[in-house]
Amino acid sequence: MPCPISALRLSHEGRFAEAITQYNQALKIQPKNPQPLVNLALAYYKTGRIAEAREKLEAVRPLLPDNRQVTFLLADCDLRLGEYKKAIALLDPLEKETPDDLALSYLLGTVLIRDQQTERGSHVIDRILRHGDSAEARLLLATAKLNAHDVSGAQQDLEKAIELNPKLPEAHAYLGLALGSTGDYDAAAAAFRAELQLDPYNFTAILELGMLAKRYQRSSEALSLFERALIIHPGDPAAEYQIATIELATGKVEEARQRLEMLVWASPQFLEAHTSLATVYYRLKRKEDGDRERAIVRELTAGEQTQKAAGK
Repeated sequence: MPCPISALRLSHEGRFAEAITQYNQALKIQPKNPQPLVNLALAYYKTGRIAEAREKLEAVRPLLPDNRQVTFLLADCDLRLGEYKKAIALLDPLEKETPDDLALSYLLGTVLIRDQQTERGSHVIDRILRHGDSAEARLLLATAKLNAHDVSGAQQDLEKAIELNPKLPEAHAYLGLALGSTGDYDAAAAAFRAELQLDPYNFTAILELGMLAKRYQRSSEALSLFERALIIHPGDPAAEYQIATIELATGKVEEARQRLEMLVWASPQFLEAHTSLATVYYRLKRKEDGDRERAIVRELTAGEQTQKAAGK
C-alpha cells in the first residue's frame, strides 16, 4: 500500500505530481479515507488544478462536516472558478459563527464584490477597515471600483495595496487589468508577470498575458498561455475562444470549427463565438450554417441593445 507519510514528504518537498500519484493509489484502497482526500485536494490546489481540487474537497466535506479548513478551501476554489454564489453559500454560515475572523471576512468580501453584491460587500470592507488600513481592504476597494469603471481610483488603491504588502495574492493581477484598460500594455504585462512570480497558477495573469501576446501577433506564445490557462480552468470559454481564433488565423479552420461548435453549445449567449463560427462556416462553403449563425448574432445583438436601452 502507498505510504501516506511518503506522499506528505513529497508534497512538502514540492514534488506534487509524485505526491498526487501516491495519494490516488492510496484512495483506490481506502476511497473514503478523508486524510488522503484532503491532502490530494491540497496538492491539486497548489499546482493550480483548481477544478480537480474542488472535486476532492466536495467528496471529503460530508466526511468532515465540521472542518473549517475544508469548507474555507472549497469556497476559495469556487471563487477561483467563478462560482461565486456557491462560495457565498459556504461562507455565510461560517461568518455567523465567527464574524470577527478577518481572513473569512476578506474571502467573503471578495466573493460578494465579484458577484456584483456591492452593497453587502461594502459592509464587509467597512468591517475590515475598522481594524485599520490594510492591503486586503485596499484590494477589495479596488475590485469594487473596477466593477464601477473607476479605473483611476482602482489603480490608486491597488498601488497602495502593493505598497502595504508586495506579496498580496491577486493585487498585481488586478493592477495589470487596470493598467491594460488605460492602454498601458507594457506596464500591464509587467504587473501580470509580477503576479506569476508570486503565483505561477494565477488564471487571470496567464489569460491576460496570452491576450497581450496575441495583440502583438506572438501566436505561439499566446497559444501556450491559453493552453496553460485551460489546465487551471478546464473548458473556460474565454481561453477556448482565444485558441479558436488563433486556429482560424493560422489556417486550422476545421480545428476552429470543432472548438467553436463546442463553445456555442456550452455558452449559447457567447456573441463573439457565434460570429467567428459564422466566418468558419462560410470559409468551409457551408452557407446555410453560416447564415444560421449570422441570424443568431443578430438576435443576440438586438437583445444586448434592448438591455442597454432599458438600463440593465
